Amino acid sequence: MSSIREDGIEPNGEQKEPKVHPSTTERGQDNPDIDTRPPLNPFVGAMLTDLYQITMAYGYWKNSMHESDSVFDLFFRQHPFGGEFTIFAGLEECLRYVANFKFTPEDIGHLQKKFPDWDKDFWDWLLSMNCDKVRIYAIKEGTIVAPRVPLLRVEGPLAVCQMLETTLLVLVNFASLITTNAARHRLAVGPNKVLSEFGLRRAQGPDGAMSASRYSYMGGFDSTSNVEAATVFNIPMMGTHAHSFVSSFISIDDLKSNTILDSEGNQRDFVDLVLKYRHKLQKTNTNSGELAAFIAYAQSFPTAFLALVDTYDVLNSGLWNFLCVALALHDCGYTAKGLRLDSGDLAYLSKECRKAFIKVSEEFHMPLQKLTVVASNDLSEKVLWALKEQGHEIDAFGVGTHLVTCKNQPALGCVYKLVQVDNHPRIKVSQDSAKVTIPGKKEAYRLFNAQGEPVLDLLSQVGSVSPGAMQRILCRHPFDATKRCYVTPSRVESLHQCVWDGRLKAPFPSLHNIRLHVGNQLSAFREDHLRRLNPTPYKLSVSSDLYTFLHDLW
Repeated sequence: MSSIREDGIEPNGEQKEPKVHPSTTERGQDNPDIDTRPPLNPFVGAMLTDLYQITMAYGYWKNSMHESDSVFDLFFRQHPFGGEFTIFAGLEECLRYVANFKFTPEDIGHLQKKFPDWDKDFWDWLLSMNCDKVRIYAIKEGTIVAPRVPLLRVEGPLAVCQMLETTLLVLVNFASLITTNAARHRLAVGPNKVLSEFGLRRAQGPDGAMSASRYSYMGGFDSTSNVEAATVFNIPMMGTHAHSFVSSFISIDDLKSNTILDSEGNQRDFVDLVLKYRHKLQKTNTNSGELAAFIAYAQSFPTAFLALVDTYDVLNSGLWNFLCVALALHDCGYTAKGLRLDSGDLAYLSKECRKAFIKVSEEFHMPLQKLTVVASNDLSEKVLWALKEQGHEIDAFGVGTHLVTCKNQPALGCVYKLVQVDNHPRIKVSQDSAKVTIPGKKEAYRLFNAQGEPVLDLLSQVGSVSPGAMQRILCRHPFDATKRCYVTPSRVESLHQCVWDGRLKAPFPSLHNIRLHVGNQLSAFREDHLRRLNPTPYKLSVSSDLYTFLHDLW
């Protein structure tokens, strides 16, 4: 619904160069086309970490373990929001962090003051620390992922890889949660409705707001009200006016001008036109201040007139004041965009508005039947599903608090676990099998059925024979010996790719392209995996060799 946007940017249009944080550096890149500017948030750096990462690094260094070759997995254990899918996001910011990971002399000075008894040589070593010897394998950003599958596999010197833990987690957790939440809202309204993120004022701080705008768009939203995010990330923006604009007018006398330039450049008495239609519609008792506000807004935005109609009374005032102005705009060669509902019974009110649009269109022979109805008012995934069940005439939704705060589940719960040191596996054991880690260096594969739908994800040891299409593959539950199956996939997709090997391996995809990838992922998966109520679990299996390896070690 590009007609309700005021910035002229189409979701499928060309992506312009985004605005970036002014402090930019390039470090060790052979390809000048690969962008290694720092993460957007200036707080993201080596010092954005938990203290125990630094104390562990000191312990590794004191015991001459800091250069040991290690492997860490970053993964989550359970899907959010009671669902059976999660979308991986945040990879670009992770790689920007890794590319610019470095302690400064000022950082070292602060730490030395806190820990004056530590070995002085350690601080020299910490100052020299970077990620030149680190390798990262990752799943493509925007991909639907399963619990226990490593989203990132981080390899390299033990102390350095350990130091990356906290920041990688904070960059993946919220990004993946927001993107998944946005995708769930998209599934609730369907592919043809417009979704706009309105959460700036309710977000958890400026960074939460910027991240929410970015990853909501990635997850399937069409636009944002956040002007800074729209500028930085090249996201279409949407916005009209608030109740305060309407209530600031008392009567028609508040208008400073009665005229408007029509589409051919002629001066027209716009107020007179509006009042004539008010008389013809026999709606002379509507709120005059509201009518004046709508006239003033239409004079300011004749090609983008979208009015908030619930300041006083939708059906007895706001709707009809809007229609008076919309009819007058049509006489001047313009087409109104629509109205917004921000309170009340949204399903009922939207249907009544649509009936009025049709009635007035037929009476005055004007094409107003398809005017846009926008709804806001504390919308959530649950409310969107309820509106669909009730039936409604809403074309676009503005979603704020429930989206950007992930009110139903405020954290994803990714973890970062050591799985190998110097080619020897490491395992974290527990009486709770959900917390037992799968040791060793692993690769993930996605197996597809004959219809091209994903069937399950399979973990196998790096270096083992890769599963192939049309091969009969034994797929086992990691911990339950009774759960296993044979799959003969029509296609096998390797999920991990090397994205960092001392430097970035490839340029970052655009936000627009990642958004398209998210949409393709949602289209590829079976509906029963994505549904809101009682979704079918999407299975994670391990190869027979990895199963044996795990249980021999356990």
